[in-house]
Amino acid sequence: MLEHGGNLRDAALRHGRDDWLDLSTGINPNWYPAPQVADNAWHRLPEADPALAEAAQAFYGAPLMLPVAGTQAAIQALPRLRPPSRVVVAAPSYAEHAHHWAQHGHSLRQVPYDALDAAVDECDVMVVCNPNNPTGASVPPEPLLEWAARLGARGGWLVVDEAFGDTAEGGVCAHAGHTHGALIVLRSVGKFFGLAGLRLGFVAARPALLSDLADLLGPWTVSGPAQQVALAALRDRAWQDGTRSRLAAGGQRLQDLLARHGIRSSGAALFQWWPEPRAEAFHEHMARQGIWTRLFTNAARGIRLGLPPDEDGWRRLERALTLWTKEDL
Repeated sequence: MLEHGGNLRDAALRHGRDDWLDLSTGINPNWYPAPQVADNAWHRLPEADPALAEAAQAFYGAPLMLPVAGTQAAIQALPRLRPPSRVVVAAPSYAEHAHHWAQHGHSLRQVPYDALDAAVDECDVMVVCNPNNPTGASVPPEPLLEWAARLGARGGWLVVDEAFGDTAEGGVCAHAGHTHGALIVLRSVGKFFGLAGLRLGFVAARPALLSDLADLLGPWTVSGPAQQVALAALRDRAWQDGTRSRLAAGGQRLQDLLARHGIRSSGAALFQWWPEPRAEAFHEHMARQGIWTRLFTNAARGIRLGLPPDEDGWRRLERALTLWTKEDL
C-alpha cells in the first residue's frame, strides 16, 4: 500500500508523542458540522438516495453523477473497465492513479504537466489531477476539453481528478458526458468539507460508463449515515460560501508565512508545496516540534503542508519554521 498523509499512528510510534499538529493532509481542518443522522440509518441497508446525486449535480454543476465510496474507489475501478491501453498520467501527482493503472495490463507513462499536450495523441487514456496534488499546478478548462475531444474521437478517456477543485476556478464537471463521452471527472467530499471519514466522492461521466462503474462497484457502496451527512453539506450554501473565503485567506496566509522564512511555495487554498532539497531533515525537524508534515521522496521530492486549524496551530508552525531557519543559517 502506498503511503499517505494523516498517518498519525505511524508518527506516534516513530516519535513517541501524541500531541501532534497534523499538517500532513490537504483536508479542511475546520470540517462541516455533521448533523445528527436518523436512527434507522444505522439499521437499514444503504439504498442509494437519488437526492444525494441530485444535490451533488447541483453543487458541482454536472449533468449526471455517481456517488462512490471516496474517489479512491473510482481510481481503483476505472482501470478495470478498459482493455489494455496506453495510459499517460500527469506527473508528479497523486500516486494512486499511476499505481492502479499499472496493475491491470495497461502501458503506463508519467509525463510532466508542460508536456501533456504533446502526449495526447500518443495515448488512449490521460489522467490529470487539477489542481494537482501535491504541487498545485493546474490546467485551464480549454485545453482539457480539447484533449478530451481528441481522445474521445478514437474511443479514449480523459480522467480529471478535481478532488481539490472546490476552492479553485475552472472545473470541467459541466462538460462530463460531452466531448465524445471521453471526459470523466472525480470530485471528493473529503477535502473541502473536511469529511474524509465519510469515504464519499462522486464521478461525472456519460451514462453508460457510470452504469458500468456502478455494476463493478456493486450495491451499498456508500453508507446510510454518509449519505445523510453529505446531503446536508452539499445543500448548505451559506457554510460553503463562508468556507471558501476562509480557506482562500488561509492558503494565502500559509504561503506568506513560508515566504517570510525563505520558502517559495506553490499550491492551492488547502495546502502549500515546495521542492525541498533537505526534505528528510525538514520533516524530522518539524516532527521534533510535534508537527507532522507530508514528506515526498520520489520524483516530486519536497514537502507539503496543510492549514493549521486555529491560532495556536499557526503560532506553533511559525515557531518551528523560525527554529528551522536558525538551524539552516
